[in-house]
Amino acid sequence: MEVLGIGLGAGLAIGLAALGTGLAQSRIGSAGAGAIVEKPEIAGLMIVLLAIPETVVILGFVIAAMIILMARGTGG
Repeated sequence: MEVLGIGLGAGLAIGLAALGTGLAQSRIGSAGAGAIVEKPEIAGLMIVLLAIPETVVILGFVIAAMIILMARGTGG
């Protein structure tokens, strides 16, 4: 039963991070497309703003890896 909890926790860590990032990027992308139409010189800024939420997914992956590796070390 403990193995199920470890897998569920790791899955939720990366799954919820990816879901939140997807929602954020969809809103940033649609707003950015409209802004670029009006001011084409901000295209570089929009690329940076789209890349920032990706760090949340990377953090979720790190947390999931830590959950799995720490559970392996404790005999789980």
